[in-house]
Amino acid sequence: MLRSAEVSLRALEDTDLSFLYELENDAAVWGVGSDTLTPVSRYNLRRYLDNAAADFYEVRQLRLVICAHAGNRAVGTIDVFDFQPHHRRAAVGIMVAHNERRHGYAAAALHLLIDYARYTLQLHQIYCTVAAGNTASLKLFRSVGFQRVGVRRQWLRSGSGWQDAVEMQCLLHAPSTGA
Repeated sequence: MLRSAEVSLRALEDTDLSFLYELENDAAVWGVGSDTLTPVSRYNLRRYLDNAAADFYEVRQLRLVICAHAGNRAVGTIDVFDFQPHHRRAAVGIMVAHNERRHGYAAAALHLLIDYARYTLQLHQIYCTVAAGNTASLKLFRSVGFQRVGVRRQWLRSGSGWQDAVEMQCLLHAPSTGA
């Protein structure tokens, strides 16, 4: 388990089924944090949980539960996905339950994940894609060291039309100076 003063990150457990069900079925985030626009069944989440312990290097993704130390309750998830072993990079996504936002959990979780990615997974960089209109997420990722590296025009479809996507990355190791 990864810990800071504010949160801990832990592996998924069978007991997380109800929490994941609520988080994944929040229609307000459909199409923002994922490609889905439909509810997720308990059956499919159970199947997902049954395979969640698979090796990171095999499945190239990892989902961790963010727990607040106050009450040790689950408040969100943080994902490492699209892992590219040769290039030592992966994408990052984070989702905090609607009623748990604005308490600093996301920033604390990202700080833990950055250290885990750097020292344990030994990644060279992590990156994310954020809707240009999602100012809270853009501010969050900037606050933990991500830098904007580009914009994909009309990349994300929403109920109000097409949105630009901001690409951000965080270099975890200083570039070598090579001779």
